[in-house]
Amino acid sequence: MNCFCLTVAGEEMFNSLSLLQCETLCLRRYLKTSHKLYSATYDPNEKTFEKLLIANRGEIACRVIKTCKKMGIKTVAIHSDVDANAVHVKMADEAVCVGPAPTSKSYLNMDAIMEVIKETRAQAVHPGYGFLSENKEFARRLAAEGVTFIGPDTHAIQAMGDKIESKLLAKNAKVNTIPGFDGVVKDADEAVRIAREIGYPVMIKASAGGGGKGMRIAWDDEETREGFRFSSQEAASSFGDDRLLIEKFIDNPRHIEIQVLADKHGNALWLNERECSIQRRNQKVVEEAPSTFLDPETRRAMGEQAVALAKAVKYSSAGTVEFLVDSSKNFYFLEMNTRLQVEHPVTECITGLDLVQEMIRVAKGYPLRHKQADIPINGWAVECRVYAEDPYKSFGLPSIGKLSQYQEPLHVPSVRVDSGIQQGSDISIYYDPMISKLITYGSNRAEALKRMEEALDNYVIRGVTHNISLLREVIIHPRFVRGDISTKFLPEVYPDGFKGHKLTDLERRELLATAASLYVAEQLRSQRFLGTPRIPIAKSKRSSWELSVHLGDGIYPVAVSKDGSSFSVEVDGMKLNVTSEWNLASPLLSVTIDGTQRTIQRLSRNASGSTSIQFLGTVYKLQILTKVAAELSKYMPEKAAEDTSSILRSPMPGAVVAVSVKPGDMVSEGQEICVIEAMKMQNSMIAAKTGKLQVVGSE
Repeated sequence: MNCFCLTVAGEEMFNSLSLLQCETLCLRRYLKTSHKLYSATYDPNEKTFEKLLIANRGEIACRVIKTCKKMGIKTVAIHSDVDANAVHVKMADEAVCVGPAPTSKSYLNMDAIMEVIKETRAQAVHPGYGFLSENKEFARRLAAEGVTFIGPDTHAIQAMGDKIESKLLAKNAKVNTIPGFDGVVKDADEAVRIAREIGYPVMIKASAGGGGKGMRIAWDDEETREGFRFSSQEAASSFGDDRLLIEKFIDNPRHIEIQVLADKHGNALWLNERECSIQRRNQKVVEEAPSTFLDPETRRAMGEQAVALAKAVKYSSAGTVEFLVDSSKNFYFLEMNTRLQVEHPVTECITGLDLVQEMIRVAKGYPLRHKQADIPINGWAVECRVYAEDPYKSFGLPSIGKLSQYQEPLHVPSVRVDSGIQQGSDISIYYDPMISKLITYGSNRAEALKRMEEALDNYVIRGVTHNISLLREVIIHPRFVRGDISTKFLPEVYPDGFKGHKLTDLERRELLATAASLYVAEQLRSQRFLGTPRIPIAKSKRSSWELSVHLGDGIYPVAVSKDGSSFSVEVDGMKLNVTSEWNLASPLLSVTIDGTQRTIQRLSRNASGSTSIQFLGTVYKLQILTKVAAELSKYMPEKAAEDTSSILRSPMPGAVVAVSVKPGDMVSEGQEICVIEAMKMQNSMIAAKTGKLQVVGSE
């Protein structure tokens, strides 16, 4: 047996232990001696499957493949034509194209996927999350062909995947539920009637939905009608099911979920909770385990209700029961996800379990290896979802492009990165804009957050707009640090939208000093060629520079003098000592400013002195000029800003799915012009002012 116990306990002790005792000891020893993010107990003699197909793409496909390799299982990847060179395709033992880019013709194409299963003779299918992971028809077709679905049976998928049926079952299982309408909402008029009966605000949500898609909050009749329209359209597009339900919206709650694990022998465990309250548009952004809010009694009550619900539907596999928790620690069942969650790594960190391995074992028919008493909370884990998004627009509107440079911060201790991309990968309009899941682990929350801060500073992503600035600001915000959070955290903390990091006076001086030192270091380097002066007879002995640095609305005089590898920089009458190795070819630059270490990234520069520097997570644009150049620059004409008040441009790339007007129409300010679908979400584009529509088309 390839078991960690053998190395820590010795062969004599190992032989005296039962398999379960050994594995339990292994888990506990593993947690004490290692902060790795997968269980060390892979038994090559425990037979599962010879070949497994992953019916998914991106990071979750790569995640499943990693565990399969450790378990000795061969893997088959499926892909669309635009994903032919994707990382998950390269990692798998085999890969087959299942259609063109649109998900309906590829990753949701059951006929094509079933053909691949037959061709490759895959014995099992892991669906990941999203796509077909909670599709009972897919599970049924696999069962009919004798192929194992790595997940629960069709009964549990149908019961828990349907929000209406799951709510009724939860009530019967004595699980706390949210007040609402338990039937299917037929049309907008009925939606308004139901919403009035429940009382505003209400949540309109797709019955078969998840991931924030097909969900809208309505505060009045008009928003209910609009929410019904958009939610039904998104639900049909994402899940092929446009049924909706309505329930009371609990204002200012926490979103806390319980990870459950159950086998086919009636055993079920709860693997503690995950705090998932930091959200935008009902989609999670930052998660952690455990939660700062729960006490042992509440945690146990939530866990026991989650297990009761799992047992009520004879659930087997890994699953998640989601709850809304109010300020008094009253908790209400939200939904059950009958699949692996995006945020499962934080649970793996604090328990030492590999949930993908456990899912595969359960699917093969093995009983669970652990008892409830064996499940620890060891340390703290935080996950940030790194997206190709512009966080300055509605906390994250999708961005597309090619990753021209990409470097994960794996050199930072206790960091895990689950990704499905690499340098050169494309982020397209067809799929979710997630770049990766960045996870850090610590013996306590403060340590995990400090490592996350360092990891975000050391994450190199070029070619697409990303949300690292928002993630970094969230994890260092005083409210987040003290655990004072809810699902309304982002709009409450940033009521006027996210603006980036607001520099203190000291941080502003640090940035100015760093930028000026970087400028001088580059000037000195440009005077040398292969380590020697370009013109040996004209050696420069210059040791001081007077500069003018433009940052935001301010222009700052900065004096720099060189002292060995360090620079003494005077800003605002204060002197700062700036030290670095000044490796200008590296995407990351470690700088020490008066004893404080900072990791910065210079993203761009040009001959006019303009440069962009990522500092404390936020990108700042500066212009650095010599004193003479700065005096002359005032004579340079400024380019007039383009007047776009009469043009409606989509703030994100996407597909136009509906146009509500035609040329010649009179439109009013706030009137819908068209609907853009981007990364599976529908967005209404409205007129910025009243006027006559002249042209409808693309530039």
